[in-house]
Amino acid sequence: MTQRRILVTSALPYANGPIHLGHMVEYIQTDIWVRFQQLRGHECHYVCADDAHGTPIMLRAEKEGISAQALIDKVKAEHHRDFAGFLVNHHQFHSTHSEENREITSAIYQALQTKGHILRKTILQAYDPEKELFLPDRFVKGECPKCHAKDQYGDNCEVCGTTYSPLELIAPYSVLSGAAPIEKESEHYFFDLPQFEGFLQDWLKDAHLQESMRNKLKEWFVEGLQPWDISRDAPYWGFEIPDAPNKYFYVWLDAPVGYMASFKALCAREGIDFDDFWREGKDTELYHFIGKDIAYFHMLFWPAVLHGAGYRTPTGVNCHGFLTVDGKKMSKSRGTFIKAETYLKHLRPEYLRYYFATKLTSRVEDLDLNLQDFQQKINSDLVGKLVNLASRCAPFLQGAADNRLSETLDDADLFRQFAAKAEELADLYETREFGQAVREIMTLADAANAYIDAQKPWVLAKSPEHAAQVQAIATVGLNAFYQLMIYLQPILPQVAEDARAFLQVPALTWQAAQQPLLGRQIAAFKPLMQRIEQKSIEAIVEDTKQDLLKEQQLGQENAFIASPKAEIGIEDFNKLDIRLARVVSCTAVEGSDKLLQFTLDVGELGQRNVFSGIKQFHQPEELVGQLVVFLANLKPRKMRFGMSEGMILSASDDKTLQVLLAGGRAVEGMKIS
Repeated sequence: MTQRRILVTSALPYANGPIHLGHMVEYIQTDIWVRFQQLRGHECHYVCADDAHGTPIMLRAEKEGISAQALIDKVKAEHHRDFAGFLVNHHQFHSTHSEENREITSAIYQALQTKGHILRKTILQAYDPEKELFLPDRFVKGECPKCHAKDQYGDNCEVCGTTYSPLELIAPYSVLSGAAPIEKESEHYFFDLPQFEGFLQDWLKDAHLQESMRNKLKEWFVEGLQPWDISRDAPYWGFEIPDAPNKYFYVWLDAPVGYMASFKALCAREGIDFDDFWREGKDTELYHFIGKDIAYFHMLFWPAVLHGAGYRTPTGVNCHGFLTVDGKKMSKSRGTFIKAETYLKHLRPEYLRYYFATKLTSRVEDLDLNLQDFQQKINSDLVGKLVNLASRCAPFLQGAADNRLSETLDDADLFRQFAAKAEELADLYETREFGQAVREIMTLADAANAYIDAQKPWVLAKSPEHAAQVQAIATVGLNAFYQLMIYLQPILPQVAEDARAFLQVPALTWQAAQQPLLGRQIAAFKPLMQRIEQKSIEAIVEDTKQDLLKEQQLGQENAFIASPKAEIGIEDFNKLDIRLARVVSCTAVEGSDKLLQFTLDVGELGQRNVFSGIKQFHQPEELVGQLVVFLANLKPRKMRFGMSEGMILSASDDKTLQVLLAGGRAVEGMKIS
């Protein structure tokens, strides 16, 4: 088999927030594919980086009262931790705010400029008349001009994927002041994308793309390609354009260059030839794994920019769909917008890696994480079939032969059946049909367990004279387990490593599934995996709800800027029933490190039970007898600890929180108006 040389990337996570399970679909899919290529003996490098530029970074850093550099450093460490926690093995995890990226981005821009692919045009741009500055795209929000989704940013719609300029939004407003932006002239730099229409049409025919995405991108040629604005005015967190003071590269120009920069850092560390993977004419492959929402940037802008600057284009781009949980969009209030960090507090990463693998195909389809099905599938497949095969065979081998495998494989039919599946499974992994691969592997696991059931070693083990026969049966079963672990290693790398140590083999390779383990001593068996208990699922959901509660209490959403929400009329305000309530009792909630439980006297409305996540800011005893500001007509919410019947209002900054208290002649039940 000819060794392939492959470079693989995943889309860059944005450096202004945590990794959640929706992100993990892509990184797990990519990691499985890369591990498979390495298992087959190919040279395969996997690089990624944090996307560390753009307006949202500025907004988040200002909100936290830290520099943009401090923010991206902090978030990068968190992202790296979460990826490692899910066993995603980036060979290099870098940042777009790096010298490698600055150098390559500037070089690409200068090459494009020299070849006549850069235009300069004076354009009308959104300008905040109150703040007296130009508004980068993400400082403007409004209604999408195509699908009419509300509160969309000024560069592209997160609902339908349309790209536009901020002033094309319907009813746009500045997120800095809330003012309607005005038009003001500014000179900008454009990449002349229409020059590459013929090249792109040829590339779309030849590249490895899903047919649905190829057809989707053809629509853009019908509408007509337009020059692409690659500059932004100060203030902007990013790289300044050479010889253009106060002009910065738009984040979507230098973000994909981050793939190259991350790989260049890996090359410097490992002695790899950078040009072998980024210049035309080399016998190497380049694949991007991305979400379907950013296909436009990766399949039109990016290949054109690379080609225009003299670099090779991607061999293929693999798109995936979005993640839903229990059939619905991920929701913080329902506890299903689950952060990677929250999941890893309660469950092993292999559980989710396996479950996602059972759902992944080569098609651009959304995935659903059904929490009940997730629990059942892990307990049935991984614990009940896979690990059970080793745990039931190992004691028989220990009792009959002191943990030594037979010298021969007396019943080789099962082994040959498993070995014959190797190429079929390899084709399924190669084409990213992971779900079908898992189904085939679990069919093999069923066959192995059926073999043990038919042989009944537990009956034979009762008679010492059958020791050799028991040893032979256990040897067949453990060889089947060995082959299964080879086939599942890309999905379950840590379980495979534990199995390797148990079987005392130097390495698991794809080719090793063709050779049985015979006449060798193995280690004493230790449990490889445990069942998922319902309480673990419930704890993840509850922790996610508490994360939301904390965000709400601390006012983390845009706390430092003017509200980006539309103005309301007096009729909207009148819908709120805000009253004073006296705290009758306040106690810490057992089992929660955040919640306090209140009994409130709301005058004529009677008593209300309320939970509030403010334990770290207030001692219960200091609030008893106080008058608090209370939203009385908030819809009751069922929580794990009981029903919460309203909301206590408070004020906060990033470090402290203070319940709003009333004094003077105020009494419980009084309305605030």
